[in-house]
Amino acid sequence: MRYSKPKSGEWVKPKRKYYKMACCDCGLVHKMEFALFPTTNGKGIYFRAWRDERATGQMRRKRG
Repeated sequence: MRYSKPKSGEWVKPKRKYYKMACCDCGLVHKMEFALFPTTNGKGIYFRAWRDERATGQMRRKRG
């Protein structure tokens, strides 16, 4: 899988479900999911993340 490489501080619009984010330093990949939930002030953005062991291994292998 190819990952986009945003510049430091650049805004990124993730997919709402199963967005993958990789660390450019260590190659660790997380699968992230975003959701909007009602709050007392309107809607809040929440996210949860899982480590993607397989994608991490592939990323690190490709980097050498």
